[in-house]
Amino acid sequence: MSVRTRFAPSPTGYLHIGGVRTALFSWLYARKHGGTFILRIEDTDLERSSIESVNAILEGMTWLGLEYDEGPFLQSDRLPRYREVAQQLLDEGKAYRCYCSREHLETLRNAQMANKEKPRYDGHCRNLFQNNDGGHAGPTDVAHVIRFKNPVDGEVVVEDQVRGRVVFGNGELDDLVIVRTDGMPTYNFAVVVDDSDMQVTHVIRGDDHLNNTPRQINILKVLGAQPPMYAHVPMILGEDGARLSKRHGAVSVMQYREEGFLPEALLNYLVRLGWSHGNKEIFSVDEMIELFDSNDVNNSASTFNPGKLIWLNQHYIKTSEAAHVAHHLSWHMGRLGVDPATGPSLVEVVEAQRERAKTLVEMAQNSVIFYREFEDYDAKAATKHLKPEIAPALTDLRTCFAALSEWGSEAIHQAVMDVAQIHDMKMGKLAQPLRVALCGTDVSPPIDVTVRLIGRERTLQRMDRALKHIEGC
Repeated sequence: MSVRTRFAPSPTGYLHIGGVRTALFSWLYARKHGGTFILRIEDTDLERSSIESVNAILEGMTWLGLEYDEGPFLQSDRLPRYREVAQQLLDEGKAYRCYCSREHLETLRNAQMANKEKPRYDGHCRNLFQNNDGGHAGPTDVAHVIRFKNPVDGEVVVEDQVRGRVVFGNGELDDLVIVRTDGMPTYNFAVVVDDSDMQVTHVIRGDDHLNNTPRQINILKVLGAQPPMYAHVPMILGEDGARLSKRHGAVSVMQYREEGFLPEALLNYLVRLGWSHGNKEIFSVDEMIELFDSNDVNNSASTFNPGKLIWLNQHYIKTSEAAHVAHHLSWHMGRLGVDPATGPSLVEVVEAQRERAKTLVEMAQNSVIFYREFEDYDAKAATKHLKPEIAPALTDLRTCFAALSEWGSEAIHQAVMDVAQIHDMKMGKLAQPLRVALCGTDVSPPIDVTVRLIGRERTLQRMDRALKHIEGC
């Protein structure tokens, strides 16, 4: 059997963390078993679905590198297929038209709740309008929904890869609405038709869908389809123990991009939310594929820890290929209005800054200095380091820099050392004023690296500016 998994988000909002983890687990399972990963957009809720949300889902999947093998399929493109299957069930007497009014259903519900009974449909229309062949022949020109004729006896057994064996009695399940009054399929019906048509073998999704599973299995069985294997993953909680929501931080997965996280860091963090492999914390994508097994997913909720995510992000910034980090850094530089072509290569910038940055936002903000002029000196740093007594040494250093035949870190380092020695000072006593002169602050990468990245022309101009500032003190 060829493994086929799917990720089926609803485009009624952004792609959120819980959805990304579900997508990741489904993607990993397919990749590990050499299978197929399908992206399906469940957009039958026409009032709440939007093209903006569809685009946000696709953008998030692309940024994360969760490439899909088939799709994206839109349920809204498959409406004729759902109507065809619904008619098939009606013809076979496995579904029926229900003409009960909203008021009738509300009265029924209130009475059941008053009697402390589980609210459920009472099957009023279940056996009306049957024809001689056992099919349903009720009128079509009267407002109605279509309900699935759920078995009244027996039970549904779900051998869940996370939760284990879960048993549901059919007597607890009412006759589910599969087509609304407006002709649109409901979630539980459309997902069954899709999973059957797309030959999905494994469904990994949030455990809030567990109660939908017996209903879906019953529909699959009457369609003659083999139900997939299910793995219902526990929810993600915020640090306060409540279910993860907007108030806990990022609304969209793309907000993590905006906050400067590398996609690999986010994937690594999410794979560890509910799944583990010994005490190992750091996983490359290849290692995730090799080691992941849905049977190893914990059946208890996981807590989202922003601090742990930042720690992982810092690790990936430090250890990933500089060119890869630079690729993602370029997007953040662009958001700051910086054209990387106007200064040093971003690969060099990453190599210089990676030990000091927890996020790419921080790295970008600290790297603008290599590409354009800063506005003002940090007052405290300027007062401490740009004093009249440092002017002679800075002047001599400027002359040395202007005369260097090679603009490299070694030559720059040697020039600073030589001038410091001539003026009978330690290198740091000259390096810090130079750093403030070039950056406006006393924090930067090593001074020789800083000077090299800023470039000769900008360095000389900024030293002139600093000397003028000192003259005015």
